[in-house]
Amino acid sequence: MLAKRIIPCLDVDDGRVKKGVNFVDLKDVGDPVEIAASYQKQGADELVFLDITATSDHRQTMSDVIEQVSSQVFMPLTVGGGIRSVDDMQAMLRAGADKVSLNSAAVHNPELITQGAEKFGKQCIVVAVDTKWNESTKQFDVVINGGRVNTGMNAIDWIKKVQDLGAGELLVTSMDADGTKQGYDIPLYQAIDKVATVPVIASGGCGKVEDFSEVFEDTKVDAALAASVFHFGELTIANVKQHLTNVGVTVR
Repeated sequence: MLAKRIIPCLDVDDGRVKKGVNFVDLKDVGDPVEIAASYQKQGADELVFLDITATSDHRQTMSDVIEQVSSQVFMPLTVGGGIRSVDDMQAMLRAGADKVSLNSAAVHNPELITQGAEKFGKQCIVVAVDTKWNESTKQFDVVINGGRVNTGMNAIDWIKKVQDLGAGELLVTSMDADGTKQGYDIPLYQAIDKVATVPVIASGGCGKVEDFSEVFEDTKVDAALAASVFHFGELTIANVKQHLTNVGVTVR
């Protein structure tokens, strides 16, 4: 069995790390370079850096912050937010990112996934899918623009499509669970298990160390992403990896 990855996420707004609940009520957490360096010391497997207002503010991701972060950390770095073209991808990779994450831009221009995969390789292209359960239609909807716009698209169908277009990895966030600390959205990832052909990162809802073992034991996800529990010192990467080892989940 491949080792499961533990991935802290830095949600960055105006050059500062922020964290909210259900994508709103953002609180300042600190400097992204300092926080990234601390996660490197803790033994994080990767780091995800999301410029959470770049798309809604119609601006590009801050490559200067990426350069500073990448000069401090030597684990794989995925960068997303405001990436709308192959040139934007190239700028992020040049700034030090190992992978780029496409979300709203992929929905508006699905060909961008293929263009990125052909130019940089599939392993560089992460498609981020933000989902929200739709009780009336009994499906997970795709939401974009930092959770502000519900596309009405079926998330499972969208995942099948982006894989065909060349996505090398999926970062799937449950908006219903985000920031609630009630655990990962297990039914969502079990639904994705039936169609996923590339690695899946689970995101949204982690509140305690057992949430990590639950998502790895009950679904086939390859990695679990968390923010609040790490940012506010409730858990460390070492705590999580020790717990997972104790319950028989293979970690790096």
